[in-house]
Amino acid sequence: MGVKGKLIGSIEVKCGGHLIHDILHTNPRHILNISPSKLSHFEMDHEGESLKIGSIVNWKYNDDGSEKTIKEVIEAIDVEKKSITWKVIGGDVLELYNSLSIITSCEGEWTTCTFVYDKKTEDASEPLVPFGLLLNVLKDIEAHHLK
Repeated sequence: MGVKGKLIGSIEVKCGGHLIHDILHTNPRHILNISPSKLSHFEMDHEGESLKIGSIVNWKYNDDGSEKTIKEVIEAIDVEKKSITWKVIGGDVLELYNSLSIITSCEGEWTTCTFVYDKKTEDASEPLVPFGLLLNVLKDIEAHHLK
């Protein structure tokens, strides 16, 4: 068993967290148009725009000029609390981690991202690159709403 860890970051979003949650939940395909320098591909395993529990999503993202992949299953959606739990089930990030879950939640003017992970080895770095990427994508979504 590896070393478990948790990263938590909150950003203030002037557009309101409900708009961030709305894009993530009901129109995640649109994020490619909002943040094309960071994300290059999005695919969902079903028709329609909205995520639902059990949805499988695939992303390609830019990691310092290198294209990486991540595959996730939606484990939970709480519309009232404006939170989504994404469990990573494939992709480059699992080369370093036995498990990684991402929780996005929005409350008032704040959006919070939580990464809960289990490193394969003690020497594996913290997942700061995908964590920072997600925070930057959320900032791009905010800027899109403020236009």
